[in-house]
Amino acid sequence: MRARIYQPSKTAMSSGTAKTRHWVLEFAPDSPREIDPLMGWTSSSDTQSQVRLRFETREAAVSYAKEHGIEVIQLAPNKRKPNIRPRGYAENFAVDRKGAWTH
Repeated sequence: MRARIYQPSKTAMSSGTAKTRHWVLEFAPDSPREIDPLMGWTSSSDTQSQVRLRFETREAAVSYAKEHGIEVIQLAPNKRKPNIRPRGYAENFAVDRKGAWTH
């Protein structure tokens, strides 16, 4: 049984960083997906691919995998650039703005 341990990135649809501080252990699929001939749905007999375990630290996830004999691949997280400064909408109209605001 193989799995990967990673820290999820933020979604593209939000600027917040919620649900990105924990580590996830996700199992790799053991069997390929098949198309149901009657309905056309894709399905698999592998139930482990539905399991996602969350941990507070990477070390906790690795120790869990070692205790249960799970072969893991550890992926390093991609951090955000530190030069991003949060601003509000009102700063577009600030008097001390560096550039001219035009339509």
